[in-house]
Amino acid sequence: MKNSTVLKSLFVFLTILVFATCKEEKKKRVIEFPETDLTAENLIPKPLKMIPTNGGFALDQFTAIYTSEAAGFEEVGSFLAKKIKSKTELDVQVNIDEIPNLETVIYINQSDSLELNAPEAYQLYITQDSVILNSNTAEGAFRGIQTIRQLIPEASSDSLATYPIWTIPTGKIIDSPQFEYRGSMLDVARHFFSVEDVKKYIDLLAYYKYNVLHLHLTDDQGWRIEIKSWPLLTEIGGSTEVGGEGGGFYTQEEYKDIVAYAAERHVLIVPEVDMPGHTNAASVAYPIFNGNGKKPELYEGTQVGKSTFATRKDTLYSFLDDVIGEIAAITPGPYFHIGGDESHVTKKKDYIYFVERVEKLVQKRGKRMIGWDEIGQADIDSSSVSQFWASKKNAMDAIAKGMKIIMSPANKAYLDMEYDTLSKHGLHWAAYIPTDTAYIWTPETYEGIPMESILGIEAPLWSETISDIGELEYLAFPRAIGYSELSWSTPENRNWEEYKIRLANQAPFLDRMNVKYYASPLIDWKKSKYSYKEIEKD
Repeated sequence: MKNSTVLKSLFVFLTILVFATCKEEKKKRVIEFPETDLTAENLIPKPLKMIPTNGGFALDQFTAIYTSEAAGFEEVGSFLAKKIKSKTELDVQVNIDEIPNLETVIYINQSDSLELNAPEAYQLYITQDSVILNSNTAEGAFRGIQTIRQLIPEASSDSLATYPIWTIPTGKIIDSPQFEYRGSMLDVARHFFSVEDVKKYIDLLAYYKYNVLHLHLTDDQGWRIEIKSWPLLTEIGGSTEVGGEGGGFYTQEEYKDIVAYAAERHVLIVPEVDMPGHTNAASVAYPIFNGNGKKPELYEGTQVGKSTFATRKDTLYSFLDDVIGEIAAITPGPYFHIGGDESHVTKKKDYIYFVERVEKLVQKRGKRMIGWDEIGQADIDSSSVSQFWASKKNAMDAIAKGMKIIMSPANKAYLDMEYDTLSKHGLHWAAYIPTDTAYIWTPETYEGIPMESILGIEAPLWSETISDIGELEYLAFPRAIGYSELSWSTPENRNWEEYKIRLANQAPFLDRMNVKYYASPLIDWKKSKYSYKEIEKD
């Protein structure tokens, strides 16, 4: 069935090309393309291999998109058409039977090539008449159209034609990610961020080929996800945040909306309920589960390590079974994050007991447990994942158990660290992380963690010092762009001096998206017609 679908799609594509080629009058023949070099394009993350042919594909009003009939491919084509419309105002039609004066085609094809056996691998073949995007999966095709989006220039090209044309360089791109897990974390517990804010962040991450957004949904300062069987978690626990502002939470319908929005962009949502520490908001709502011996009260500060669940109460695990069950039921992905960090007032033996019991609750729901690197102390299953943020020993203990590691070292990958002493937002307990430091490190060999044990990279953004989307963007960008390349591209394809030129040319996209990024003085930012950014200190 798969081969017949591919053959049918290929037949349609060849028919279109013959139709376009045999027209008596080819408007493209009067177009003089400037010489182009595919390898000089400002693609981030940098593809595995690029082979230029120094010609031009004309994207214009006579271009159409055709896709394979395989599941998800037409949606990828429609997504690309919408993004082309927003950038160029061209109405590029998708899978239309007959288009008058059709000249050029973008074809998104499901391939069964063994060269594309990685789930997100894709190949682009760009000629003067066609852009052929091949991938085995809709997910890979979606990564490929991000490359196409980045290849479309900001302005139309000069030509003899009487209509605007956006010239895309011709050549071949062979690409696939280095790591299967490429994520960012957003802390919505210390400060709450709206559904629309989260969606905007997802859009930006997807453009740079991220495939995971980890939502830190609970902490001492707030509980942000509706649990229908335990309504006080949000009614009381969700009522405040750092600084005493209004707080907030996602209803399950709103959370499902975020999950669906992310899925359309092939981004996986990983929910986190942080425990047994960082649990004050839950304990205020239901004091029976509090384990630190003090009367819990709503907390608006930023100090950590004071709270814990009563880990030896069996009723606690009935409660957590409900919480994990309700969230797991509306989260299609394979992971559930239990936190597990900075539980300083939990006795070590109680902490280990807790992690081992909660792992079973997660597995009961068909999920794979992730926890911060402290969970490596417990006797847990090799299917669980340790997120290395602070302790190399904890990470190595996890590796000895056969577990995979997510690389998030705080002094390299934390997006909430200040750029320098003059940063408007952020902290610096782990390090100052200027734009170059965020890029110039090697996750593949960092702290001796073996490459074969690394599941991927995640850049966490804690929200103690930020309270709106603009402040979020200031800390995340441009560093999140560099982490996308560290996650996707091989070390051989990474070079700071070359990268910072490509980064400078991201300014028009960021400005068009109204991203309030930090304009590092280390970067010679390209001026944009959308806005002007003052260069800041780094």
